[in-house]
Amino acid sequence: MRGGEKCLEVFCEIFPEADLFTLLHVPGSVSPVIEGRRVVTSFLQRFPGVERRYRHLLPLMPAAVRLLGLGGYDFILSSSHCVAKAARGGPGAYHLCYCYTPMRYAWSAYEAYFGGDRLRGAARWVVPPVMKALRRWDAGTSAGVGEFIAISHTVAGRIRSCYGREAEVIYPPVDTDLYHPAGEPGDYYLLVSAFAPYKRVDLAAEAFTRLGRPLKVAGTGQDFERVRALGGPNVEFLGWQDDAALARLYAGCRAFVFPGEEDFGITPLEAQACGRPVIAYGAGGALETVVGLNPEEVTFPAGFQPPAGEEPTGLFFTRPDAEGLAQAVLRFEAEEAKFRPEAARRQALRFGRERFKEQARRRFVEGFERHQEKTAARRTGDR
Repeated sequence: MRGGEKCLEVFCEIFPEADLFTLLHVPGSVSPVIEGRRVVTSFLQRFPGVERRYRHLLPLMPAAVRLLGLGGYDFILSSSHCVAKAARGGPGAYHLCYCYTPMRYAWSAYEAYFGGDRLRGAARWVVPPVMKALRRWDAGTSAGVGEFIAISHTVAGRIRSCYGREAEVIYPPVDTDLYHPAGEPGDYYLLVSAFAPYKRVDLAAEAFTRLGRPLKVAGTGQDFERVRALGGPNVEFLGWQDDAALARLYAGCRAFVFPGEEDFGITPLEAQACGRPVIAYGAGGALETVVGLNPEEVTFPAGFQPPAGEEPTGLFFTRPDAEGLAQAVLRFEAEEAKFRPEAARRQALRFGRERFKEQARRRFVEGFERHQEKTAARRTGDR
């Protein structure tokens, strides 16, 4: 499961009787906790081959989420990175949005998905106005959300910029039982990622090909073949790996590589839970999850206070290209003795699953109670 689905699993545990609505669902793709729910899908589910072509349906998603039929509910919890926050309940319903990011394709990652020469033919003329309309729609529907919770201060800043709204931060959980130190690490570096443009897996393939250092890359996605062509014989592409295999890969790596700018990024925490240091691009969520050896070289997001006096668990690089990453790897190797497995593990434990579950439960209850009090006060004032 991806990070958002792991959060959803916890939400299902907090609300064991709640119904689950989603635009699309591929049976067997998520945990039994989620699969065991009554899952209601949108009309998009009826499109042939939708599990492979869902990105092409993006222009239809606003209509699909509005037609989910939530009018009989008085509490809506949306788990949203695209259009779920546009869901509407009945009159006076309370809508709390746990937001992974404002619509990535339209806002923060527009250039990564559609910039440069990525648009060919008619798409060059069709995509820009469609994305502009989606941005306008996305900003407008934010008014229907009662309160936002962001997965990071980085995302809270985007919510403020895109929607003009404030958001409390509750960090997603890492499974510190599954991911734990195991034996002595090997000599390979590791990258675990979907092969999407903004993940910058290509940057890592190029950097490690230049360095000649062994790199293992786990994951699949739309950019897989393009990126694989960039890697030399020292770069091993493993494809999809299950959780148990990932745990072994994390525990055995020399260091974990994180080249993209993420909303939060669960994989650096999974690596740290296994006691391994992280070499991360100094932007986005990694600034909030990795204790950098070089904090003076980066700019932290508004609202986030970097920990003082903590042992480093990683190294940031600020030049967003293959040469910048290559130089960071060499710097890491020169200062490798400064990174202790115990420090990395301790950092990951701050993001444990029970912590997330308790914070989320408390915030959901408080938010709904506050909404009920405001509703009662309005009714009293109308008499």
